[in-house]
Amino acid sequence: MFRYIHKCARSTYRTIHSLRQELLKAQGCAYSTSSPNFPGSEHHKPEWTNTPNFILPERGSGIPVYRVLGDDGAVIDGATNPQLSKDECMHMYETMVTLNVMDKILYEAQRHGRISFYMTNFGEEATQVGSAAALDAKDLIWGQYREAGVLMYRGFPLIQFMHQCYGNRKDIGKGRQMPVHYGAKDLHFVTISSTLGTQMPQAVGSAYSYKMQGNGQCVVCFFGDGAASEGDAHGALNFAATLECPIVFICRNNGYAISTPTHEQYRGDGIASRGVGYGVATLRVNGNDIFAVYNGVKEAREMAVRENRPVLVEAMTYRIGHHSTSDDSSAYRSLDEISYWEQEGNPTKKLEAYLIQQGYWTSEQTEQMLKSKRKEVLTAFAEAENEKIGPMTEAYNDVYDVLPQRIQRQLEETKEHFRKYKDKYSNLDKFES
Repeated sequence: MFRYIHKCARSTYRTIHSLRQELLKAQGCAYSTSSPNFPGSEHHKPEWTNTPNFILPERGSGIPVYRVLGDDGAVIDGATNPQLSKDECMHMYETMVTLNVMDKILYEAQRHGRISFYMTNFGEEATQVGSAAALDAKDLIWGQYREAGVLMYRGFPLIQFMHQCYGNRKDIGKGRQMPVHYGAKDLHFVTISSTLGTQMPQAVGSAYSYKMQGNGQCVVCFFGDGAASEGDAHGALNFAATLECPIVFICRNNGYAISTPTHEQYRGDGIASRGVGYGVATLRVNGNDIFAVYNGVKEAREMAVRENRPVLVEAMTYRIGHHSTSDDSSAYRSLDEISYWEQEGNPTKKLEAYLIQQGYWTSEQTEQMLKSKRKEVLTAFAEAENEKIGPMTEAYNDVYDVLPQRIQRQLEETKEHFRKYKDKYSNLDKFES
């Protein structure tokens, strides 16, 4: 039987090989010594050379960074102004200001022990909001953990941000996730996963499904320069290219993977060079320039949907805040460095300068908005803080349709434990039941 199967396999291989050669010949690509035609380079057209010319990465200029706005907030000569309406510009700006205010309050709340964990978005607001504005509202988002601005732009309520960070009974995720691990099915935003990089191949799978459905939507996957060092990143880029999936990868290259600076992470030209290596259309943008991000992601999305191909956008930015509340960035970078980027590269101030130049806004209105947003955030914060935590039994739900006996037994043991030792716990009154 084995010999028969082996014989059939060999015969099938010879047939496929023969058909492939005929196809290559019909396309004018039959093997020839006049030019290289190896299967491994058939997507491109290399030439023969008689000298061993090594490609040295340190030679030549780096991949250029696309920009629209100057440091003063004015559109640079020759750059394409997206010509967004006043309402759209104000929506972007308000989202960035609100995100900034929320970050400050929740960061301080964690420092006072009122929530367990938090991650700020300081310095990366334009990358998030600019890309969100460029996408269709039904495009599926796979985030990493610093994309709160994307979700906020799409309409995720302040109170839900607070419920999630408190993990109370009104949290959509029922308190099962760490703080800042948001998700919203109605806003097409997949719940954040703590495990670094896992969203990347999963996003490609979603994009392949979209391709099969032909629904005219694309998938957008955010990741950081640190996540790009994970094996999942390489597999995702390669699968997306070979399967020709409508997906836009957006890399937030903020200079640090927690405490590891980029010069210790890689020697190549950032993350954009990897896209080229995997056959992915690639663009590098100034991630602190909201219009550059908007223009770049908008065109990337159109290309992904129109051509059924992956696109990589590397947003060059800077993480002003600590990696998280578990990190002290002063241990690995200077305060002068942080201060420089906070003043010179601040994306919110750059957009504000543009709005003032256009006559849409004044600095006095900024002060009023800051006070108003602080009040809104604190009101939502207080409401979420006073909500009870959901029932402990929720930890056993939403996995199995019918609980297996072993899980049912664990559930009963949990209930019995708290009945027996309730006097040993001082915070049971915070739970719904």
